[in-house]
Amino acid sequence: MNAFSFRTVADIVCATGALKRLPELITTRFPAKKLLIITDAFLGTQACVLETSQQLREAGFEVSVDTSVQADPPEAVVLASAQSARNAGIELVIGLGGGSSMDVAKLVAVLACSTTPLKEMYGIGNCKGPRLPLVQIPTTAGTGSEVTPISIVTTGETTKMGVVSPVLYADLAVLDAELTLGLPRKTTAATGIDAMVHAIEAYTTKHLKNPYSDLLALRALELLSANLLKVCENGADVAARQAMLLGSMLAGQAFANAPCAAVHALAYPLGGFFHVSHGLSNALVLPEVMRFNAPVSTNLYAEIAEVVCPTASGSAEAKTESFIKWCENLAINTGIERKLREVGVTENDLGTLADAAMLQTRLLGNNPREVSRADAFNIYQAVF
Repeated sequence: MNAFSFRTVADIVCATGALKRLPELITTRFPAKKLLIITDAFLGTQACVLETSQQLREAGFEVSVDTSVQADPPEAVVLASAQSARNAGIELVIGLGGGSSMDVAKLVAVLACSTTPLKEMYGIGNCKGPRLPLVQIPTTAGTGSEVTPISIVTTGETTKMGVVSPVLYADLAVLDAELTLGLPRKTTAATGIDAMVHAIEAYTTKHLKNPYSDLLALRALELLSANLLKVCENGADVAARQAMLLGSMLAGQAFANAPCAAVHALAYPLGGFFHVSHGLSNALVLPEVMRFNAPVSTNLYAEIAEVVCPTASGSAEAKTESFIKWCENLAINTGIERKLREVGVTENDLGTLADAAMLQTRLLGNNPREVSRADAFNIYQAVF
């Protein structure tokens, strides 16, 4: 066994209805009184934000609400939010929303009390402390951002960069299925497959694969595969929604320590150039990246197949193909887009996407099989 280390969020509350206990959860853990909720414009008009902020105020907190978060948050949004937090003397940051809101919350918690420019934080280990106390509350079962030390920022018209540092681990994550009950079917499907991708890539990663992440990834896949179709067919199934949140979080813990690879590397340009949601971007390229990796990852894919599609039989190669087919059928059964042409990509765009994917060196270095520019192009072409 290779030596390894494992980090995660210190305090996790996983319970339906837990958001209603947020004043108590904060009071018993933090001395802070000036709170900032970071979310997006839509959620800012919803009960989860309006009622929560009111409950916190009634409990004696001073609460500011920042609704400036956008999908694939640009640098300017992050910097403006951090400046507002400094001006208001904020003492604790709450990320409430999808991955973008939680990613912005992580960086605001650091930038609000740091003199280091954001541009110097990009990369692995370049973000240093201190930071404000941080609470993360997901409203989708997908990104796992509530338990990861990663924040992705849009740095140009089509480019993204990541800040990766243990400093970004939250102090408290709250998982409440009631926050996911209103998600549309396609959003539920895409974010759920995104969580599965996290677990699959953590289990097959070239670097930092470890027994702890392996256990979390397999349990995540067990929960996600058993419940994703349930929540797509019946979005009000609270038990299945809570299981999806738990699965997403476990997958987040897994890939936070055993990092993602080529699926994410090829997905990012789809978001950057065509504004395809992160979950759908991952879902689109997943099967073909798995086929590309199969020659070196067959045994690992076969082990996953025994959890996800236990009726698969035969050799490791046969089980691997059954698993890939299962993933393809999942996309069909949930009704999400399956081809790049369905999200606005033209054949002339494939070369540009391949060039952009090759810039994702942080992710490509973790892939079990080396990816060339020609390989990336062929994968995109197969998905087109």
